[in-house]
Amino acid sequence: MDLGLTGKRALVLSSSRGLGQACARALAAEGAEVFMTARSADKLEETKRAIEAAGGTAHAFGADLTSQADEIYAAAERAMGGVDILVANTGGPPAKMAADVPDADWTPYFESMVKPVFRLAGLCLPGMRQRGFGRILTIASSGVIQPIPNLAMSNTLRSALVGWSKTLASEVAKDGVTVNVVLPGRIRTDRTGELDAANAKRLGKSVEEVEAAATAAIPAGRYGNVEEFADVVAFLASTRASYVTGSLMRIDGGAIRSV
Repeated sequence: MDLGLTGKRALVLSSSRGLGQACARALAAEGAEVFMTARSADKLEETKRAIEAAGGTAHAFGADLTSQADEIYAAAERAMGGVDILVANTGGPPAKMAADVPDADWTPYFESMVKPVFRLAGLCLPGMRQRGFGRILTIASSGVIQPIPNLAMSNTLRSALVGWSKTLASEVAKDGVTVNVVLPGRIRTDRTGELDAANAKRLGKSVEEVEAAATAAIPAGRYGNVEEFADVVAFLASTRASYVTGSLMRIDGGAIRSV
C-alpha cells in the first residue's frame, strides 16, 4: 500500500530515542522528509545519518522543547518550507503515587509535557489548513484510558492532551486536518525499562519479576517493539487515513481491558 507520504514534511518531537525516533524512521522510510528535535543533539545526528544512509531525508535540531517551541518551528520551516505532519511526543514525568505529588510539581510538568504541544500545533495549523492537508498525532499513554499505578502525573497530564485533541479534531476536520492520539501500552523502550525499575524498587521485587507480571497481563504475551508502534503512526499520518480523526488508537497488545 502506498501511504502517499512521499514529499510530505514531518516534525517529530523528542525523537532522539524510543518512540519518537522510531516514528521519524518509519515516516522517512515511507518517503516523508523528517525534522527531528530533542535535547540530545548527538543522538539526533546519529539517527539523521542512519535515515540518510537508507535513502531518506532528515534534519536534526537540538533544542529544549519546554522553552524553545517557537525556535523549533522556525527551524523546521527554514529546513523544509512547511510542516504537514506533527508528531507530538514529549518526555514523561517521574513515577509517583497521586497522593505523593507535591503541588509545586504540576506546573513545570504541564509546561514541559502539554503546553509545547498546544503551541506547536497552533504554529503548524495555519499552513496545514491553507494547504488542505495536515496530521497532528499526539503520543500519550494507555494510562489515559486505564490509569497506570504509580504514574499519577502521566495519567493526569496526558489526559489533558486527549481532551484538547478531541476538541481540536472537530474544529479542523473540514479543512483536511486530522487530529488523533496514539496510546502505547508496554512498548520496549528505555523509558519502559526505567518505569519497571521504579516499580521494582517500590514493590521490593526484582525488575525481572515486575516485567514478568506486566507481560502476564498482556494478551499478546509480550512487550511490543517500537517498529510496531511507529508503523501505526505512519499510517495515521498518511493520505490513506484521511477519514480517521478524533480517535484514540491503542497499541497495547490488548492490555487495556475496557471496550
